[in-house]
Amino acid sequence: MQPSVFVVDEDVAVRDGLKEMLEAHAFHVTEFATAEEFIERYRPEQPGCLLLDLQLPGMSGTQLQDELLARNIKVPIIFLSGNGDIGSSVRALKSGAVDFLEKPPEKDVLLERLRAALAIDSQQRLKAVACQEIRERFATVTARERDVMVLLIEGRSNKDIARRLQISHRTVEVHRRRILRKMDARSVFDMAKAARSCDLFPEYAEPHEPSQTQA
Repeated sequence: MQPSVFVVDEDVAVRDGLKEMLEAHAFHVTEFATAEEFIERYRPEQPGCLLLDLQLPGMSGTQLQDELLARNIKVPIIFLSGNGDIGSSVRALKSGAVDFLEKPPEKDVLLERLRAALAIDSQQRLKAVACQEIRERFATVTARERDVMVLLIEGRSNKDIARRLQISHRTVEVHRRRILRKMDARSVFDMAKAARSCDLFPEYAEPHEPSQTQA
């Protein structure tokens, strides 16, 4: 599916000008006059990025950003503003916007930012596919194996895990091998990084390098 630049601006002349310029540089463009129209027509499976006017009739650009975040839609956003609103730009960037440009944007800068935003979208979609596979693998891990997995991610040794779960050292080793096989991980550290990246255990901020001594 071809990525698209979703242009949301109430000014038809601005939309037409951006569409003409972007299509001349091989971008596919889809236009929307309002945030509400974008919400109604946008489909999350469509790759792309959002070129969004800050000031819109009805729902504003930042309100649309908030709505997309609430729906867990992570389309990269570049804001356009004719007012140079510093407060809004800071708020938008803190909420995850890729950039905030004043109208009219410099052509080369805009093209560079759009290419970067489309690259971000592509990376996010690849990660989503990878995480879906990891979650499917995680679903095959038993409750007891998950107990062991959490402690492995914490960097606990086999001996410590056995003591904490009141099972034998040998049983921990068996669980460890099965978990790594089910998660298709070469090592506990690789498994921990994947688990963190896909928020399998969100309470653990960072995976720990496992102890070299597992006795």
